[in-house]
Amino acid sequence: MSRIEIEDNGKKGRFAIYNDNEFAGEMTFTWVGESRIIIDHTGVEEKYKGEGVGKQLFIKSVEFARKKNLKVIPLCPFAKRMFEKDKSTQGLL
Repeated sequence: MSRIEIEDNGKKGRFAIYNDNEFAGEMTFTWVGESRIIIDHTGVEEKYKGEGVGKQLFIKSVEFARKKNLKVIPLCPFAKRMFEKDKSTQGLL
């Protein structure tokens, strides 16, 4: 079973995913003002690559942005590809 925790200090933050309480990966972000975040890194532990961990982090980031009415700047290559593929997220960019 996996869970995603959100850490946010108002300047930087991350979505950290754990599978059976073991760290599996993270997606980090930086705040730009009060209404935008930059997703700057996605990393998945080698053991969990290919298991959809990055996609779960992406989905959580989209939920977070929608809930807080944020715009997203995806600098991370993985996040950028995911936003390009998922047309339902275009309003967040």
